[in-house]
Amino acid sequence: MGIQGLTKLLADAAPGSMKENKFENYFGRKIAVDASMHIYSFLVVVGRQGDQLLTSEAGDVTSFVFEGKPPELKRAELAKRSTKKEEATTELEAAKEAGNQEDVEKYSKRAVKVTRQHNEECKQLLRLMGVPVVEAPGEAEAQCAQLCKEDLVYGISTEDMDSLTFGTPRLIRHLMAPASQKLDAMEFDHAKVLEELGLSEQEFIDVCILCGCDYTPKISGIGPTRALALIKKHGSIEKALESLDPSKYTIPEPFPYQEARQLFKQPDVLRGEAIPALKWSAPDKDGVIQFLVHEKSFNEERVRKALDRIAAAKGKASQGRLESFFGPAKIVSSTSGKRKEPEAAKGKGGKAGAAKKGKLGAMGKKK
Repeated sequence: MGIQGLTKLLADAAPGSMKENKFENYFGRKIAVDASMHIYSFLVVVGRQGDQLLTSEAGDVTSFVFEGKPPELKRAELAKRSTKKEEATTELEAAKEAGNQEDVEKYSKRAVKVTRQHNEECKQLLRLMGVPVVEAPGEAEAQCAQLCKEDLVYGISTEDMDSLTFGTPRLIRHLMAPASQKLDAMEFDHAKVLEELGLSEQEFIDVCILCGCDYTPKISGIGPTRALALIKKHGSIEKALESLDPSKYTIPEPFPYQEARQLFKQPDVLRGEAIPALKWSAPDKDGVIQFLVHEKSFNEERVRKALDRIAAAKGKASQGRLESFFGPAKIVSSTSGKRKEPEAAKGKGGKAGAAKKGKLGAMGKKK
């Protein structure tokens, strides 16, 4: 779920913290990828089309971070998601019986569930390909944020906005989107978020909790704009709750905002020397062929061509879209149409945020 409505709030109240960048602006950058968020972009063993599968021409510039054990506070949210998956599965079977192809497609997407086996097979393939893998003890987005805080990567690639709540210096959305979608990357700068909102780190965390996050239920009637106003006026959730009219607002029970705040401030992550080296190694070609061709029934010629592309890309400070190895090469045109940030498109500040563009190379030394 992430943080409800945060993208639009930032577009309205902190447009300078957001900017669009062409995909190629990130060539040569070290990026940590939230694998849990992008799992279907590279999980080659679960029925995806060939031109949507994982590999990368990134050389040694990308690492993939996998989820560990979710916090206890997330149990209620995960239970809700599981229930929705079950309902979607029921609807899918009904649509199949009725021969309603439109509903079949709709509920097929909703019913998809990533299993432990999917994750393990994905890690296996990545390692065979020589891609750095980080297994987080807890939330993947928190671990990605830690990698960025420790200056091991330039930024993190995820669609989940709570990475900002975990304090990542830079969050990059749409970086793993298929080239066919023609989406520019949207980069968020954490320091500018705090500066433009006029908040401390803890106050920003409190705003995010009031917006609605994975760890606490939402207070009905309080959206992102109201949440920001309450924290700017009162400085904390404690004082904000005291100010609410009980006849208008019902505080959920339980509402473990203090525990949620602590999870965002001190998440369960690997730090310092406990973090594995984020360096690409030579792919194990025989191992990849054994896994994909002999165990997963992939076309051998196609896999060998993919491996040739990996070999050709070694040593290059460039990165191709992830599906490029298993599909035809795609050319990113510099004249391709602009796109608006989906959540922020209607916000009065959305355009301002997108208007400020620039090459990342001018921002300092590449990581």
